[in-house]
Amino acid sequence: MGELKTDVIELHDLCAYSVHEKEVLSEISSRYEKKWVVACYPRAIDNMFRQNNITFDNYEVLNFRLISAGQIKTELDGKLEPKSEDTVYEVKKTSLDVPAWYPIIDEERCIYCGKCARFCVFGVYKFSKKSLEVVEPLNCKNNCPACGRTCPTSAIIFPRLPENSALSGAEPGSGEQVVASAPKDGLFVMLNERNKTRRSIFKNDMMQLAEDEKRKAIEELKKRAKE
Repeated sequence: MGELKTDVIELHDLCAYSVHEKEVLSEISSRYEKKWVVACYPRAIDNMFRQNNITFDNYEVLNFRLISAGQIKTELDGKLEPKSEDTVYEVKKTSLDVPAWYPIIDEERCIYCGKCARFCVFGVYKFSKKSLEVVEPLNCKNNCPACGRTCPTSAIIFPRLPENSALSGAEPGSGEQVVASAPKDGLFVMLNERNKTRRSIFKNDMMQLAEDEKRKAIEELKKRAKE
C-alpha cells in the first residue's frame, strides 16, 4: 500500500491470533488510542472479537474485499495524523500450527434454533435453548462452511470464506417481502407465491450444498486418518 506515516502491524493471521494468542491483540489495543483494522467484513471482525473476548476498542475496519489497496491507503492518509517520530513496521506470525478456520456467531441475528450445532459433526458448537457457543473452534474442518448454510437468519460467519456473501460477513439482505391484504386472485398474490417458490428452491439448493460440503469434509477426515 506504499508508505504510511504511522505504525503498521501485520498479523498472520487475525483469525488465528483471536483464538490462540489473544493477548497480542490486547497489547496492540492498549498501545494505541485509535486503530484501523485492514481485514474483511466489519460484521465478521466485530463478532470475532466479541466471541473470543478480545479486548480491542476504538477501532475501524477497512474491508480489503471491497476496496483496493490504493483506496485503503488514500482513506488512511485522510484520517491519520502523521507521527513526528520514526514509525514502526512489524510482522507477527502466530505459532498456531493449524489453519485458522472456524465459525463466528452474530449474536444479534442468532435465534438459538440449534440447526448449525446439530448439522456439525466435528463438535465445534455447544448448544442449549438459550445459548450457542463455539467451544472447539479448531475442530472445524477447514473450508467447510456447511453448518452456516443451514442457518435461517445468516447468523453464522466464516471470515475467510472466499465469497462475498452474508456467510463470509456481508450484511444480510432485508429478508422476505410480504404482501398484505391483496385479493386472493390478484397479481400481488401471484407474484408473492412465485417468490415463495423461488425461495424454497434456493433453500433446497443451499441444503444440498451444505450436505455435499459436510460429506466431503467427513471423507477427507477419514482419508487423513488412514494415512
